[in-house]
Amino acid sequence: MMLSFFDQFMSPNYLGIPLIALAIALPWVLYPTPTSRWLNNRVITLQAWFINRFTQQLLLPLNPGGHKWAVLLTSLMLFLFTINMLGLLPYTFTPTTQLSLNMGLAVPLWLATVIIGMRNQPTAALGHLLPEGTPVPLIPVLIIIETISLFIRPLALGVRLTANLTAGHLLIQLIATAAFVLLPMMPTVAILVATVLFLLTLLEVAVAMIQAYVFVLLLSLYLQENV
Repeated sequence: MMLSFFDQFMSPNYLGIPLIALAIALPWVLYPTPTSRWLNNRVITLQAWFINRFTQQLLLPLNPGGHKWAVLLTSLMLFLFTINMLGLLPYTFTPTTQLSLNMGLAVPLWLATVIIGMRNQPTAALGHLLPEGTPVPLIPVLIIIETISLFIRPLALGVRLTANLTAGHLLIQLIATAAFVLLPMMPTVAILVATVLFLLTLLEVAVAMIQAYVFVLLLSLYLQENV
């Protein structure tokens, strides 16, 4: 019984073909594209307003050199946001519960920020490994600690997103199963459990949005250090 709770995190297959590629590509179809008209409809106007506001907030702490990443970071935010929200629907698969996908997004982008820092300002990039005013005996230890913390960053990005979404999905399934089992025996308790399930679902909607934002925000902070 416990193993069945984790079946929702298995990549779906149809005739031996993994459908995770379809689950990744499908969200882009849901976004309306602007038309050639002078005035857009309300959906496109709201979408454009949200993208503009998010881009302004994201690029606020960055200097003009980091504004080249605006399209990439905004697209990544919309991608993660849509996948996380669609994963809350019944009978759907959430690709961001797979650590391999999240690490595949985190490692190249983090590595790109490090390479940019080493190319544009190598002295400042290496200076992050040793805080100013460090006593001489602690220099080797601090360099090792800062180097380890630097390489842990992409792992933290991927694991944070995976763990939060996986825990939320498991809690929803556990509480839904409890409500279903308790309904014929203790209807009052089942109604209370269903109320908790509803509140937890609202919380998971917020978590799905916040985790997508945090993922992109941390990448922008890493970029800020190296630009």
